[in-house]
This record gives sequence, structure tokens and C-alpha cells, in this order.
Amino acid sequence: MPRSVNAVASRARRKKILKQAKGYFGRRKNVWTVAKNAVDKAMLYAYRDRRNKKRSFRALWITRINAGARLHGMSYSQFMGKVSAHNIALNRKVLADLAMNHPDAFKAVIDKVK
Repeated sequence: MPRSVNAVASRARRKKILKQAKGYFGRRKNVWTVAKNAVDKAMLYAYRDRRNKKRSFRALWITRINAGARLHGMSYSQFMGKVSAHNIALNRKVLADLAMNHPDAFKAVIDKVK
């Protein structure tokens, strides 16, 4: 019996990978074996960095809140401790935005917790 191969599915699978490799440099965009490895690595980086992005933004927010709190003579840890003690339900994202873009509103929060 002759060997049966599904060339349609194989080509579709390869086309999908090569389409994902569009815009890559050199042989990464058009040589199947190189493109497959490049796309696999890119997908790993994308998966990993979707999680790392959350950490990076949290660190940025903490830095901004710390800078805003220190302008009013308070450290970040003191400020966040007092915010939670006074049951102020503002998260770090909102507090960082207030510290950066609305200093008067941030000062009102500082005055509330002092």
C-alpha cells in the first residue's frame, strides 16, 4: 500500500509559522527550520513577559508613590501602612497616577492619613 501524506495540512502548518515570522531579519523569516525556532522562542518571550509586565508596572507605581510621599515627609512604607489603616481603598495604580498627574489630590490623601 502506498504511503499517505497529508501535504495540505503540512503546508498549512508551515505557512502559519512563516506568517508569524513575518518581519524577522534574514533567514528567520523565510527558512522553515530557522523560522520555527525563532517563532517558538518569540512565543516563550511573549508568554513570560505578559507576566513580567505586571511586575514592572507595580515597581513603577511604587517608585512614583514613594517619590510623591517623600515630598510630604513620609516614606512609601509609612504611607501605605497608614493608607490601609485608614481603610482608603485606592490601589497603587491610582495612587501613582495621583502622585504624578494630580499632586493636589495626592496631597489630600496624605493629609487624610497623617
